[in-house]
This record gives sequence, C-alpha cells and structure tokens, in this order.
Amino acid sequence: MARTSTYLNFPRETEAAFLFYRSVFGGDFLPPGVQRFRDMPASPDQPPLSDEDGNLVLHVELAITGGHVLMGTDAPPSMGFTVVQGSNVSLNVEPDSLAEGERLFAALSSGGTVEMPLTEMFWGATFGSLIDPFGIRWMINVPKR
Repeated sequence: MARTSTYLNFPRETEAAFLFYRSVFGGDFLPPGVQRFRDMPASPDQPPLSDEDGNLVLHVELAITGGHVLMGTDAPPSMGFTVVQGSNVSLNVEPDSLAEGERLFAALSSGGTVEMPLTEMFWGATFGSLIDPFGIRWMINVPKR
C-alpha cells in the first residue's frame, strides 16, 4: 500500500530525538526497529566506519498521530553530510509501483535538482532523492512487492 512519511536528518542525535518522539506520541519503533550503520553492507568505494559512526542510526520509523510515520537517520559530518536546521526534512513517498515512482521522480525533479537518481538499493527498494523547483526535498522509495 502506498504511503507518505516525513524523513528527518540529524547530525548525530537521531536516537535521542526518536526516544523523545516516542515518549511524546507513545507506541514503539516499527519493525525492524532501530537499524545501525554497522549493519549496512560494506561498500568498496567507502572507507571503513569508525566504531562510533557504526553505532549511529541508519534508519528508524515511528508511527505518530493519524497513521503518519516519522522516519529518521543520522547524517554526521564524518560521513560527508552537512545538516542544516530547516533543510533537514524530506517528504518520503512510497508509491505502489516502479512506474509510478519513476513518473513522480521525473515530474518532481523537472526544473529542480536530482540528488540521487532512482537506483536499486540494498534494503530491497528502488530509491532516489531530489529537490523540487521550489526547494522542497523529496525521496522516492519504491519497495519491491
């Protein structure tokens, strides 16, 4: 089933932020729970992670009011990220088909900036990110069904 969620990026405090959000909204983290960078497959073009960075949050999800889902990740400077408060939020769209994901990606990125083209990812989805012509960040994540 298609869904839309909000994706939050933090420099090194995703776990603290999501523990706070869980205390506010209740519930528990959606399966598979808190995923860590150390659990990500190694990439030959990336240097090995430090133990500190390996323990950072790769991905976490928490359902809040109205079925909306908050998602989050750490984006530390040591991994080449620059988190700027106010631009650390993306709308994440998960369409029902790859064709719809490709359509949305092309339409939203027209006149904007592609940050990452649609690519098959290790988590079992086709993923891409972009900034639309109005400066809004979007992620298109099409799970294999």
